[in-house]
Formats: sequence, C-alpha cells, structure tokens
Amino acid sequence: MTQTISLTKGQNISLTKEAPGLTLMAIGLGWDANAFDGNEFDLDASVIMLGADGKARSGDDFIFYSKLTSACGAIVHTGDNTTGEGDGDDETIVVDLTKIPADVQKVVFPVSIYKAKQRSQNFGLVNNAFIRIVNQTSSEEITRYDLTEDYSVETSMIFAELYRHGEEWKFKAVGQGFAGGLGPLAASFGVSV
Repeated sequence: MTQTISLTKGQNISLTKEAPGLTLMAIGLGWDANAFDGNEFDLDASVIMLGADGKARSGDDFIFYSKLTSACGAIVHTGDNTTGEGDGDDETIVVDLTKIPADVQKVVFPVSIYKAKQRSQNFGLVNNAFIRIVNQTSSEEITRYDLTEDYSVETSMIFAELYRHGEEWKFKAVGQGFAGGLGPLAASFGVSV
C-alpha cells in the first residue's frame, strides 16, 4: 500500500510519477455542514474541461448534476448528494485519462453551494472539505487536499485541477473561492450556466 500524499494550497504532484500506469481514477469530494440555521445545505461538485486558452471548448465541457457524463466519455459524475451527510466522499467523479481529448489541457473541479444566496450560506459554514484521488484499479488513495482556510463570503470554489505538463498528468490543490456562486465561476471559464 502506498502512502497518500497530502497537499497544501498551491502544491501539485505528478500523477504520472506517483502512480505509474494510472488511467482510471475516482475524484472524491467531501464536506460537512457547520452549525447553520436549519436550512438544507447542498454542495454540488462539477467539472469543467479547458483548452489551451483556459476556456471550455464548448458547453459540452461542463459536467454537473444535470449532465453527468462528458461527450467524450472521459468524465462521469456519479450523482448529486443533496445533504453531505455521512463519512467519506459525498460526491464522486470518475476520470478516464485515456479518453480525455488531446486538446484538453486542464480539468478543473469546482464546488458550489446550491441556493447559497437565498439561504445566506457560504463556505465559512462548511467543515472538513476535501478532494482526493483514488486509483480505480487498486482502490488506493494517491493524494488528498484538505481545505483548511476560512471562506466566509465565497459561495463557490475551485477545489483542485488536473492538468497536462508535457507528457505528464499533474494534480494541483487550488482552494480558490468565488463570490456569486457557480454562474460567475463558470463564466470565468467561458461557460454559461
């Protein structure tokens, strides 16, 4: 069993070097709701595939709870968890590196709070948020990033990104927050929600 590599904000690892032969992975995202006013608390993970210009090539590059599979079949969102209850991964995204089109340079993993404005919710009310990569073949966790900062105004965040670096695939812990929800975040990558 290999040792999980824990990342801090801004750090990256080479998946090609740390997990040679890795082609199929599960991206697990998890969180717990902090004390809140009794409203439901629903976080939604999504995926945006980006070209060399840092923008989605089309609306088909946006994968989320209403469109669970990318057109190329490389990315499959396994479904929406509307409560975040329970231990472990709350939402899982399966990525097949062999199916990602050659002109996709980066894959970002945003998480947004559903109806955040109406419910007066933000990431300051979220505890124990994380993103991790598990090798689907061996079921071993390769890397993990635990978000530890206080995000008191942000209603959506980019947890991490997967990107090409020459012949390698790398994974970077991002932890970048956005105010205004998923719409402004997606728009920054050329996707309208």
